[in-house]
Amino acid sequence: MSIVEWTLTETASAIAERRISSVEVVAGHLRAIEAWQPHVNAFVSVFAEQALDAARRADDALSTGRDVGPLHGVPLAHKDMFQRQGRRATCGSRASPPPLSAASTLLQRFDAAGAIEIGALHMAEFALGPTGHNAFLGDCRNPWNAAHVSGGSSSGGGVAVAARLVCGSLGSDTGGSVRLPASATGVLGLKPTNGRVTRDGMMPLAPSVDVPGIFARSARDAAVVLRIAAGRDSRDARSSSRPVPDYALALVRGIEGLRVGIPENFFLEDVDPDVEAALAESRRVLGSLGARLVKVRVPQPEPLTELSRALVYAEASAVHSTWLRDHAAEYSPQVRVRAATGFAIPAPIYLQAQAVRPLLLRRFVQGVFDACDVLHLPTLGISVPTRTETDVGSAAAMWDKIARL
Repeated sequence: MSIVEWTLTETASAIAERRISSVEVVAGHLRAIEAWQPHVNAFVSVFAEQALDAARRADDALSTGRDVGPLHGVPLAHKDMFQRQGRRATCGSRASPPPLSAASTLLQRFDAAGAIEIGALHMAEFALGPTGHNAFLGDCRNPWNAAHVSGGSSSGGGVAVAARLVCGSLGSDTGGSVRLPASATGVLGLKPTNGRVTRDGMMPLAPSVDVPGIFARSARDAAVVLRIAAGRDSRDARSSSRPVPDYALALVRGIEGLRVGIPENFFLEDVDPDVEAALAESRRVLGSLGARLVKVRVPQPEPLTELSRALVYAEASAVHSTWLRDHAAEYSPQVRVRAATGFAIPAPIYLQAQAVRPLLLRRFVQGVFDACDVLHLPTLGISVPTRTETDVGSAAAMWDKIARL
């Protein structure tokens, strides 16, 4: 099996046990990037020499018996919106926005765990897009079929992990920006609970809603990465101070008796037949492993949808207000409109949305999770659309397709 086919945890174990060197692993992934980048456009930048130098240092550390972290020598790449000391994130824009206030705490935590950053990944311009289109960087393309979208806004993360160009990746998820590309490319996408992972040094979209997320190829990989990423950060007042468990330990318990909720309303009302077939097979597998499938009638989510729109658009426009005023021409037209939409939301509406937010969330959470432990839903209710179908102005049904992402 090729080196790039190993999962993150397999790669980390092989390096730690000195069955393979970090240099070999990094070089193998750089070769894969060189071969695949022209086809998928997943990377904004590739740090080949820096990554190989870091790999050599990682191998030297092992040879001298120094303590190493859980990701020692493992190549990762992240959405290009996390600030690195001495390097300005592009945030998917034609001209880089002002640098963020500080270097990303998450990148520092991954450095401390021994990971090697091999490049910076494609994203929708300012994270304002669900498909993977970008007027300045070019489209990020699905590795299974380049005619189809990669999903967004963390486009490069799903593609790079699916195409075996990196072992794992960080993205951001405000309204699906990790989960959509993960679903479109067939990898695991995790949006942790808001506050579980620090956002310090990450480009804001809607600060009260933004959540850093994880791309991985297995639940075990995601568990290892989440344990490193999670935890209180004094530089992020909203980060949780709850203890960080060893998430990987939960994987050995199995799912015997787990109550899996199957929604009777809303979420399954308009899914494509092939999506429904995949859901049915998933339910069958869960049942065969001992889960209890229970029907759940969910509180109507439309109020939460409207709440989300009010919060995200208003906060995004606040984030972009100065940049839009001084650099409007540097936005693509569609993203400029999205970034300015919140200017039409009056302050009383935003404040009312914040006031009812905990009430609506509590009603939904209690209404669902009193009856089940997890809710079984499709991330995408439609087959992955093509880039042409979702490109601006290219098809009459464009907005229908985008609305269903």
